[in-house]
This record gives sequence, C-alpha cells and structure tokens, in this order.
Amino acid sequence: MPAVHIVSSAPEHVFADSIALGAQYRHADIDPVVVQPVAYRVDRRKSVDVLRSFLKSKGKKIEEEKVWLENICADCVMSDAAFLGCSAANAAGLPSILITNFSFDSVYSYLSTSFIDQDESAATQQNADMLQAVPITQMDEDIPILEDELAPLVNQIIEGYRCANLLLRLPGAIPIPSFSISPSLPSPQWVDPQTKAFRAEVLSHLTSSPLEYHHHPHIPFPLSSYPLPPTPLARKIILTPLVVRSPNPEVYTPGGRKELLDSLGVPAPLQDPASTKILLISFGGQSSVFSPVEKVPSDCLMGLGLSYDGQSRYGLPEGPTHAEALSTALTEVSLNTPPKARSNTTKTDEDVVNLSKACSPIVVQRQQSQFVVAGAPPASLLTSPTQPTFVFADIATPDARRSVWLNGDLANQEEDDMLPQLFPNNSWIAIVCGVSKTWAEADGEQLPHNFFVAPKEIYMPDVTAVADVLLGKLGYGTVSECVDACTPFVYVPRPLFIEEFGLRLLLQQEGVGVELSRASYESGEWASAIEEAWQKGRARKAEKREEGETGKRREEGRVMAETIVQWIEEWKKAQVAE
Repeated sequence: MPAVHIVSSAPEHVFADSIALGAQYRHADIDPVVVQPVAYRVDRRKSVDVLRSFLKSKGKKIEEEKVWLENICADCVMSDAAFLGCSAANAAGLPSILITNFSFDSVYSYLSTSFIDQDESAATQQNADMLQAVPITQMDEDIPILEDELAPLVNQIIEGYRCANLLLRLPGAIPIPSFSISPSLPSPQWVDPQTKAFRAEVLSHLTSSPLEYHHHPHIPFPLSSYPLPPTPLARKIILTPLVVRSPNPEVYTPGGRKELLDSLGVPAPLQDPASTKILLISFGGQSSVFSPVEKVPSDCLMGLGLSYDGQSRYGLPEGPTHAEALSTALTEVSLNTPPKARSNTTKTDEDVVNLSKACSPIVVQRQQSQFVVAGAPPASLLTSPTQPTFVFADIATPDARRSVWLNGDLANQEEDDMLPQLFPNNSWIAIVCGVSKTWAEADGEQLPHNFFVAPKEIYMPDVTAVADVLLGKLGYGTVSECVDACTPFVYVPRPLFIEEFGLRLLLQQEGVGVELSRASYESGEWASAIEEAWQKGRARKAEKREEGETGKRREEGRVMAETIVQWIEEWKKAQVAE
C-alpha cells in the first residue's frame, strides 16, 4: 500500500480519519487565502495584499518543500488546489496531480470584476435610527482591483499549476485555465454581467469532453534536477465522479437516525421524519464573536456578530464559530408564530428601549442579549419597563418594525403580517453546526425547544443525511454531501467567488439549490426559501431515505484511487523507457 503524507495549513484534527488509516501529517503554509470578513463577503484589497505577501516568499517555500519531498523519497504530489505543491514537485523532478473543481488563478483574477458587492440592506441605518438602535458602520466599500495589478500576481499562480501533469476535475468545476487554453483569463469575461451566470461558450466548454480541449504544455523540469527526468506522459484531464464522504449506512435506519438525534438532544417526539422536518445550518469554518453592545464596537458586528481584525491566518477571525452567536441570539426569537394569548394593550414610546441598555456589560444573559444575524443591525426590543421577564423577539425586514411578545402581549400588532419567519411552520426544528456540545450550558441557560447544537466533532455527512434542508454557503464539500444525500440546499450567495458558478450548475443538474438573498438572510426571512427548497427536493429525499446508503460513492472513490496509482506506475515505466 502506498505511503501517504498530508501537507496542509489546516490543523491536524481535520485529517483525523486519514491519519487513523495510516496517513502522516505535516503542517506547512502552502497557499494564500482569500480574506472574508464574513462567510459570504470578500475583502478584495486585503486578499490581494495577502497574495502578494505570500508570493514574496514563494521561492523559499518551494525550496523547503522540494527538500522535504526528496527526503521522504516521494513518487508523486497530489494537490487539491495549492499551486505551490505542483511547483515543488516540478523542482524535485516529480510528477504532480491536481484534483479540484477550481483553481486560485481564476479566483484572484475574478477580483477585477466590475460587479460591486453592495450591502443589500440599504435601509439598515434608517431603521436603526427609527428604532433608536446602535448603528452599524457599513463594511469597507467594495472596489474592483485593476487587471494590470492582478495579472503579474495571477501569472505566478498559473506557472505553478502548469507544473501539474494530470488534472482530476471534480464535478461542479469551473474552467481550469492552466490546463485548457480556452477559456482564458481574466475570469470576469467568463460571466455575463446581465444574467450573472457563465456565458454560453463557457458552458459549452464545461459540458464538452476534455479530449476536445487544447492544453498548455507542461512546464519543463528544471536543469538543476538530477538525474534530469523527462516528461513521459502528455498532460490530460480526467473527469471524476463525485468525490464525497459517505454517511454511515446506519443513519438511514430508524435506529441509526434515533441514535444520532438522541446524541444531539432532540426529543423523541421530534424525531419522526413524517411529522418533523430538520433544517441544518452550516456555514463551514466561519468564526464569530457574540457579546453585548458595550463589549463589541458597533463597526465590528458583522455576520452573526463576526468581528474581523485582519490577523487571522485563514482569512476569517479565530474564536467560536458563527453558530454560537446564532444559537445564543435565537434563544430570544419567536421562530414562526407568536404565542397564542394576545392583548390589545397599546405600547407607548417609553416601551421602546435600545437593547444595549438592557445588556449586561460583563455577563451575556440570553434574556438580555442583542440579536445579530449576518450583518443585520442590533435588534431594538419593545419591552415593558415594569415586567423584565422572558422576551420573545422577531427581527423584522428592513421595512418593518421589530416586535416582541411579552407575557402574551403583542407590541405593534398591526405589523404582525410583516414580521419575518425563519421557518415555514412549527413542524421544523434546526440543528446548528460548529460549536461545542456543552457551550449552551455555560451560563446555566438552554436553547429553545426547536434549536439544537451539533458539536464540532460531528460527522457532517450523517447530519446532512437526516436533514430535510441545509442552509449555508456554497463550497464543494457541503454541496457534494447535499447532492449525495439528496438534501436541498438554501444558499446565501458569494458573488465574488467565481467557484460558486460551477457549484450552482452542479446543484441545478444533480440536486436542488435555492438562493436566499443576503438581505433576506440577515433580516430572518428564511421561510419562503426553505419551503421552496423542501418542496422541490422532498420526493427525491424520500426516495433516498428509502434507498439508504448504497456504497456507490465509496466504490467510485476506490476505482479513482486505483486509477491514480496506475497513472503513477505508467509514468515511472515511460520514464525508464525513455
């Protein structure tokens, strides 16, 4: 069996399953990052600065990796999008394989697009003033990077990718310009600005056979490599099946489903898929901070309380995940319908209080916390000064007032119809991913009865399999697991990530994808998108649950692994023959 070494800037625990099977892990900073202040926003200028800084040390990093490859007597390098790995393999006289659905030359090139990623919540400040809420300073203006500035940086990335000998192109791919001569960079020209989708010629390229492509030649091995190996095999592209982690077969059985939901604290009456539907909320590795207003400057409140200081290694701030902020906030939220008992009691202006006055400056108490969801302003709650009891709050759309139910009294009842809905109806529960299983108990409080936390170590394919709809951002891992489990995907768009165009196509062809605008996400108007996704995907989801885990993906992965090993052996034989 071939020895496998994993080199990554991601922490070791991410690869725990592979390490358990015998893979060896080594930490190294082998790729730059695209800076994201929140899960679906891109800071163009900071991203380019990070890239430029990384490229300044590129030569040193390549030499370090070259020496390491020689020391372990490597036969081949596989890269899942890191161009530096391909460059290091070339420097060591080794073949390299690129396995990916996108490449970073296209990603950075797209930062020159003239499309402006504007804040959709134009009424944010107006509503904040009206509600006497603490205003939030808008994020930095989105300014395109000039192509003349990007081109020399992107060309260095392309050079790295052109060292690769084989491309294993994953489903949901965009063009890989380091292999195919056309479509060429800059990548903004691939997109129709009117439809905000790939142009017809790009779609034609992606759906045609790679045998029809014209390839860039492989960058020759350096003369310094000794003995100088030839390039015995021509560059080529192989289309792969869906490479995805499979769920455990038991999760599709009644007993396995019960065991998983029991572990998340979901009560037995809420585990029947015939009567209860599950929304899975997952935004990947997004980090966040949740604090009272006095503890967090208003201009740092982005994306579920996300705070960005520009120092994070991975482009997102470190700390608890976004789910912590969401889960804490939702302890106060009426999720779809108000309490049954209502009163016609009229509230006065004195009942309108800024949430910041109700928050403790030291201890976060769920009855006294602000509700910050994905860049929305802090909620201003209408409360009774004489009854500081448990409050249910709804975050309204930008055009609606915030309302709360207090001991059966409805404030602003005339605007009841304008209140946002997170869920289509009360048959839904939510599982929030990415926090410690015990975090909610830290201050002696519990989550609402219909919200549950999945611990950080949860095996996501299992949770995705039991979910009826997933809400998150588009990324290959999450999309592939949704396609495999036939779980409809409600996604908040990331318009400056060109990778997303390919993943949307994959959902159109093999799954269900429904876009939820950032304005709707931030204001809590999720219900209609969730309902649309569920209706579109419910039949196929039911079929998948009946079918269960077939082992198809595992077998496809095994065959692909054999193909890789065979290609390496062919390379060696051809090299000797020459």
